[in-house]
Amino acid sequence: MSNYPLACTSWDEAEYEAISQVVQSGIFSMGEHVARFEQEFALHFGSRYCVMVNSGSSANLLMVAALFYRENMAVRLVAGDEVIVPAVSWSTTYFPLHQYGLKLKFVDIDPDTLNYDLAQLAAAVTERTRLVMAVNLLGNPNDFASIQAILAGRNVILIEDNCESMGAGFDGKMAGTFGLMGSFSSFFSHHISTMEGGMILTDDEELAHILLSLRAHGWTRNLPKVNRVCGVKGDNQFEESFRFVLPGYNVRPLEMSGALGVTQLRKLPDFVKARRENAAKFLNLMEAFPLLQVQREIGASSWFGFSLVVREDVPFSREDVVRTLDDHGIECRPIVAGNFARCEAVRWLDASNHGSLAQADWIDRNGLFIGNHHYSLDEQLSLLGEALKKLPC
Repeated sequence: MSNYPLACTSWDEAEYEAISQVVQSGIFSMGEHVARFEQEFALHFGSRYCVMVNSGSSANLLMVAALFYRENMAVRLVAGDEVIVPAVSWSTTYFPLHQYGLKLKFVDIDPDTLNYDLAQLAAAVTERTRLVMAVNLLGNPNDFASIQAILAGRNVILIEDNCESMGAGFDGKMAGTFGLMGSFSSFFSHHISTMEGGMILTDDEELAHILLSLRAHGWTRNLPKVNRVCGVKGDNQFEESFRFVLPGYNVRPLEMSGALGVTQLRKLPDFVKARRENAAKFLNLMEAFPLLQVQREIGASSWFGFSLVVREDVPFSREDVVRTLDDHGIECRPIVAGNFARCEAVRWLDASNHGSLAQADWIDRNGLFIGNHHYSLDEQLSLLGEALKKLPC
């Protein structure tokens, strides 16, 4: 048993009641509960459209795919286009980009924020760049004012992988809504949990309709009568229900996940409030341990977890920190997937590095993170303090 877990359930009786209602209805595939959750999710984050899918990874896949099927060639991606990505993120930030034939350019991260090194990003954007993927890491939104200034006047699309940062904000706007599209995750360990689940937000009607088609086989069945994919649907349901217009997938969410989403979304403001309160206590605690670097907040982080990075020239290693945490029952893991440009899978990608990626390498070798939760962590943070005191000074 862990004294301080990385993840835990945020459900109570309301979630089990939501599941029971779906079971009693006998309708388990995507239906009214999913539609309701999509409407409420879009409203909560101030977007026009939300499309729910079966995972945050699938949300990234459809978000990338949709950019290849826009009617206007001037804003459509094609295989061979260059996309800029941060060197530190999760695998499914990158894999959909490769799967659609894009050329990835890895850019270093800021060791304080764990998001883009803005100077490196500015230098990496060229006339060949068509897409920038902004990843809001561990709850921390990017500096979107600076990113928008870098991209101003360029024919470059911005999208967001916001799977770790639901509820974060920057300059009064919610993370996940700065780009043309933004992806979210409701996996068990994330800010809200629908077991598995993902969402895409956009204000673009054409993209929303493309996403609806791609989500379910590329057919027209789930599109509005008048839509931006096929124009006007026919009235012959026998034919129209099996009309395929895009090379799509089946990444539909379960009706149970939609029902859970409605219940969990109501709790999200309190969940984020508790996480931010825990973060304030964590940052205060860490002032006593200056040999460990912690993440610097941009805007209003929703604090997915708490990073710890061993500084240079200190008398202990990351392995020492991991061992000490393990001894005290404190779960930890690497910072997302570390420097992904060094992962073995990258040999299969059409990818290059902008510069040395020295800071991502440092995070890869010396970083880890521990959990944050929707409840008070006073006892757990006290335990963390006792564990860190065991490290050499």
